Amino acid sequence: MEWMERLNRAINYMEENMTDTIDFDMVAKIAGCSTYHFQRMFTYMAELPLSEYIRRRKMSLAAVDLQEEDNKVIDIGLKYGYDSPTAFNRAFKSIHGIAPSKVRESGVILKAYPPISFRITIKGDCEMNYRIEKKEAFRVVGISMPLEKEIEKNFAVVPQMWQKAAVDGTIPRLASFMEGVPMGLLGVSACNAEEEWKYYIAVASQKALDQELEEYMVPASTWAIFSGEGKNTSIQELEKRIVTEWLPTSGYEYGNAADIEVYLNADPENAKFEVWIPIVKK
Repeated sequence: MEWMERLNRAINYMEENMTDTIDFDMVAKIAGCSTYHFQRMFTYMAELPLSEYIRRRKMSLAAVDLQEEDNKVIDIGLKYGYDSPTAFNRAFKSIHGIAPSKVRESGVILKAYPPISFRITIKGDCEMNYRIEKKEAFRVVGISMPLEKEIEKNFAVVPQMWQKAAVDGTIPRLASFMEGVPMGLLGVSACNAEEEWKYYIAVASQKALDQELEEYMVPASTWAIFSGEGKNTSIQELEKRIVTEWLPTSGYEYGNAADIEVYLNADPENAKFEVWIPIVKK
């Protein structure tokens, strides 16, 4: 319950700062996890990206403010962080379907998005197979790309990265480096020393690098390891269930290490995979 309370405190912090620039790093700190992990958890639990939630809340509050006769559109736009009237008009219209100047007209329909709150619900309609393992630091080699601060953008660019790696011969080349555990093709979301998140397509290996590959040391951690099978896209559904069903009542919370997807075979239609999440005891 403490973990759920921290999530709700993070929501309260955002509500208190809707007229300011919301610091995602501070939100994550209140929740007790990294910025990347908080955004990922939020997206799975709320079923919309964090940035979209904030936009909906701001436009809901703006609509209320605009109903006051003395409030000017330009002032309300500035209040909620829009220096450009055009940008505010675009954001408002995307939520309410009308321009902010039309709010006071008779019969206008507006949308309200109340503040979200998290609570534990009982599901458990389908079993989840997992194991807990401690593992020393290990090296992976592969290719990488920076992850966007707004995590929803990565849901588009990461699949494109995989597609390119399959076409340009990167994946077969990585297979020749594969050794050790986790034994499989890896998708690793990791933070470097500069607090920048990267996504690696990689394999566990101690072999010498070639010029086109780079290395990353996955820190020692305790891992919750979940197994699944189905289409490659099924791994995202498993990740969502881990965050929304297992993690809140597990007695664990996110640790400070990488998230790892392990693809155990090469058949995208009948994939076997594992999801490794770093955990610490609450």
